[in-house]
Amino acid sequence: MTNFIPLFPLNIVVYPGEELNLHIFEPRYKQLISECYEGNKEFGVPTVLKKSITEMGTTVHILSVEKIHGNGEMDIRTRGERVFKILERIKEIPDKLYSGAIVTYPENAEDGIEEKMPPLLNLLRKFHKLLDVEKKYKKDDSLLKAYDLAHHAGMSLEEEYDLLVLLQESQRQEFLYQHLLKSIPTIVELQNLKKRIELNGHFRKLSVNDGNEEE
Repeated sequence: MTNFIPLFPLNIVVYPGEELNLHIFEPRYKQLISECYEGNKEFGVPTVLKKSITEMGTTVHILSVEKIHGNGEMDIRTRGERVFKILERIKEIPDKLYSGAIVTYPENAEDGIEEKMPPLLNLLRKFHKLLDVEKKYKKDDSLLKAYDLAHHAGMSLEEEYDLLVLLQESQRQEFLYQHLLKSIPTIVELQNLKKRIELNGHFRKLSVNDGNEEE
């Protein structure tokens, strides 16, 4: 299936099911949002990496327009829907300030490996504990997917995009698991380094074995 969607490129990754609040201030996107809201249509958010629009993104549905400011700027609530792939960008559209694209929707397997989630969640919670961060999710653990965890795993924008292009839930689970396995030892080492730095200058009881101790 292919169709045309308006594009709203952003330097973030939006995942299916994710709720996102946006402040709309540019004229082209005020037009885009007004038309999509009035027509109950989705728009696409492709990720911008290194000043270039990537070929993958997520369609977004407008849940509500929370406020329209005096200058026409808007505060809106949205939700990510489907992953798309750009087949052709259309930079100029008659009577429109915004651009668009012909896109396709690749098959996206949502069922992962059930027994993989508990150890993945345990790792993520260990990661948060080390950082002294508390995270709560709107779903029960049994309903959580990789998309629900991705923004909470300390990944770079590039890594978050790498996860977006994975179209199997089992692949996304493994990607997050391996990322956390690599990240946690780094955090532990940094915390140990911090403790060593904090000790510097304090009175410490030290001993040196010079090899001449009596038996």
